[in-house]
Amino acid sequence: MKPVFIALDFPTAAKTFEFLQPFSEINNLSVKVGMELFYREGPEIIKKLRHKNINVFLDLKLHDIPHTVEQAAFQLAQLDVQYTTIHALGGGKMIQAARDGLDAGSKQYHTKTPKLLAVTQLTSTSEAQLKVEEQVDVSMPESVSHLANIAYQSGADGVISSALEDEFIHKKVNKNLLCINPGIRLNSNNNDDQKRVVTPIKARQLGSDGIVVGRSITKADNPVETYKMIFAQINGGK
Repeated sequence: MKPVFIALDFPTAAKTFEFLQPFSEINNLSVKVGMELFYREGPEIIKKLRHKNINVFLDLKLHDIPHTVEQAAFQLAQLDVQYTTIHALGGGKMIQAARDGLDAGSKQYHTKTPKLLAVTQLTSTSEAQLKVEEQVDVSMPESVSHLANIAYQSGADGVISSALEDEFIHKKVNKNLLCINPGIRLNSNNNDDQKRVVTPIKARQLGSDGIVVGRSITKADNPVETYKMIFAQINGGK
């Protein structure tokens, strides 16, 4: 089954577990912990989530010199998270260093090695921003697939991209490279600060291997039912 990661964009652990309480009936629930929550609560929030058998995608987007990233990844491996992220723009040596750090840390702490996902271009980045601010002359799909190829060649398990680029990545890089997609919205939702967005059904059609969904679930009138609907849509339902 393709995971639906609920983005836990809450300021505190108390708010987080208040939101999650109705989800206790959901088996194999997956969530994303980002910078806001992790920087407030630290590793303790991960321990509490794992204690409840919730799968954790720790999204800290490491981006530094290879040695620093390797040491950080080594420490993250002890948290028993299932996925974690780095920026593909850090380059092949940095990505390989993250891979080495996760592998060594998991061996040291006797945890299962997390899937390493490389962020290509943020889903808040527009084509115009890519060209004007980043001074990238190629198209968005070409930039994303280029970064995805660097990630693949350097030991990453997958990439973070818009679902709009999934077909291009699977064709140009490798069909088995995981494409995990944020920028997911329902037809009734506002795009907020996202630029390259798709619905869960469209993501499935484009070859998504999993999606990250935040406000469409966390701000819904009935978050559990909305989650169930989105999970069915990405996995073949209507």
